[in-house]
Amino acid sequence: MLKIVVAGTTALFLTASSIANAQNAQTAAPASPERLNATDRNNLTDMRIDLVKAALQLTPDQEKLWPPVESAIRARAEDRKARIAKIQETVGRRADESRVEAMRNRDPIAFLQRRSEALAQRSADLDKLAEAWQPLYKTLGQEQRQRLAALAIFVLHDMSEAVDRRRALSEDED
Repeated sequence: MLKIVVAGTTALFLTASSIANAQNAQTAAPASPERLNATDRNNLTDMRIDLVKAALQLTPDQEKLWPPVESAIRARAEDRKARIAKIQETVGRRADESRVEAMRNRDPIAFLQRRSEALAQRSADLDKLAEAWQPLYKTLGQEQRQRLAALAIFVLHDMSEAVDRRRALSEDED
């Protein structure tokens, strides 16, 4: 069963990588490979949700508890999209400033407030996600919990690699 989860997860991230690379190739301006258009982000969210459901192999009784989990996952994805749009708006306003001008004109208090708002939103989203998962998680068998844990570890590892890639890209640009 673990092989199925790993194979499915690998397929998801290979697909996501190809979507990201295709998006990167289509844009004239340099973009990070993780930047996706709205359709691709929605498709990626759908694939992630489908992967989790497939890995869990929910029983009919457990299926009844799934909709709140899926809604919470989708809400987090939408809120993340809004946070990214807000960041891009801020960066866009400063795009024609030199680095020196940007440093002179920055407002550290406004930055801290924006960061605080973003973290508060993420915290609220995680609370909603945990609340949505709790009834379903209580019904999962040991094998389902192990598959969910394996999937989570794989995703966290992939996220760590994505952060490392972003850091390498930003260091190359400096």
